[in-house]
Amino acid sequence: MRSIWKGALTFGLVNVPVKVYSATEDHDVSLHQVHDRDGGRIRYQRTCEICGEVVAYRDIDRAYDDGERTVVLTKDDLAALPAEKSREIAVVEFVPSDQVDPITFDKAYYLEPDSSSPKAYVLLRQTLEQTDRTAIVQFSLRQKTRLAALRVRGDVLVLQTLLWADEVRAAQFPSLEEPVKISDKEMTLSGALVDSFSSDFDPSQFRDDYQEELRTLIEAKLEKGESLDTSETFGEKAEAEPGGEVIDLMAALRASVERSRAAKGDGEPAKTAPKKSKKAAAKAS
Repeated sequence: MRSIWKGALTFGLVNVPVKVYSATEDHDVSLHQVHDRDGGRIRYQRTCEICGEVVAYRDIDRAYDDGERTVVLTKDDLAALPAEKSREIAVVEFVPSDQVDPITFDKAYYLEPDSSSPKAYVLLRQTLEQTDRTAIVQFSLRQKTRLAALRVRGDVLVLQTLLWADEVRAAQFPSLEEPVKISDKEMTLSGALVDSFSSDFDPSQFRDDYQEELRTLIEAKLEKGESLDTSETFGEKAEAEPGGEVIDLMAALRASVERSRAAKGDGEPAKTAPKKSKKAAAKAS
């Protein structure tokens, strides 16, 4: 891996020099556009709507338009912003880890100690582990002020950029405003269904089927060209299962539990809450 940025983690008077690396990468197959008639590559050019000339990237500035006026921001203007010049990742506060909502997580970066002694780095990592805290930090990267969560992953500190509060939409759905009554039997069967699917999460067990099939298609076309029969490569196209609203929720839950257990080799029928006798029901009422 190659570092994309260097800076220093600071909290109080403690300074931890670090290198920053992208923690993730895209595995999607890269495709480009071509003309369907002759296969010619489709390319896009940056043209000026006033003079019609093709403009080189080095000659392009940014601009802001409020609907009535336009202000142009040159590269020198943007480079003069104080925040962009800072190489400091400043700890703002330490918060309980469960208070950081995963919906705000964005891009992840690994931090590597960038000094002759990693002692301050290890000290911060162990402190976060023992206190079960996440450090909220602020820094500037690529002309943006970032809010991020500093957390521990194995032996490495991970910087996870966060969305700002006004970037997370409020979830307001009228369909959830009306009260819904859930019976004990439905809860019992739903819990049984969850139990039947319960496991320890191992992300390596899951595959990106679409990208694998796309690579298979590309390799087959490279080998056979346009004479490729996709039905021979992938088989006949499977019919989509019928969708729609489930009318009998209890029946659907019970069938789901039994199917899941059968798939795991457990033939035990789904258990429901025991029925009360009429006498017991009358006494309970």
